Amino acid sequence: MRVTHICTVSELTPVDMGRVGVTAIDKRPVDGPISVGTYGLWGDVQADRANHGGIDKAVYAMSNAEMRWWEQQLGEELAPGVFGENLRVDGDVDDIIIGTRLRFGTALLEATGCRTPCRTFEWWRGEEGWIKRFIARGRPGTHFRVIEPGHAQAGDRLEVLTVPTHGVSAGRWFRERPAPAPALIDAHDRGEITLASYIIKHMPTELRDAMATDKQVL
Repeated sequence: MRVTHICTVSELTPVDMGRVGVTAIDKRPVDGPISVGTYGLWGDVQADRANHGGIDKAVYAMSNAEMRWWEQQLGEELAPGVFGENLRVDGDVDDIIIGTRLRFGTALLEATGCRTPCRTFEWWRGEEGWIKRFIARGRPGTHFRVIEPGHAQAGDRLEVLTVPTHGVSAGRWFRERPAPAPALIDAHDRGEITLASYIIKHMPTELRDAMATDKQVL
C-alpha cells in the first residue's frame, strides 16, 4: 500500500456541538517529510481527544478507491483530507486486520480499529442522514496508534510487518460488531493484540466483564 497524501488540520472550525466547541476535521495535504508522534502527525490537532483522537486514534487513513466511490455517489470531487483523514492510501485500509503492524517511513504503526461517524461529521458534510449513509456503506477507514515515532512523507509505503491470526479487520468489526468480539477478546487475552478502549466499549457487557484485567485499556 502506498500513501499518496498526508493531511493535517488546516484550521479549527467552530461548532455548536460536542465537548470543546471546535472541530479539527478540516484537513489539507502537506508536502515534505513530517514527524509522526504518539498523538499523530506534526502540525495536526485532535480537538476532542476523548472521542476523536488520543493515542489509539493517532492516525486515520482512508483508501483512494473508497473516496473515488464516494465521489461517484456524491457527484463532487473529494479533496484529500475532506473526510478528516490523515492519510490517503492506494490499497484497501478497511481490510487491515486489527493489531497489524506496518512500517510507514521510519515510524511504526498498529491498526486499532475503525472510525465511528459522529454528528460533527454529518454537520461538516451538510447532509441530513449522512451518518446513516456512511454506516450503510460499511467502509469507514482505519485508525492507527504509533508504536515507534518517526518521519514519513507522501509516496512512502505502508509496509505490513506482522498480522495477527484472529482474522477480524477494521472494516469487518465496523460492519458486524459485536459478533467478532470473542475472537478479538481471545487475541487480547493471549497477548497477541492490545485492544483499544474505544473498541472494548462497543462489546457486550458480559464479554467485557470476562476479559483478562488490563488497566491500560479498561
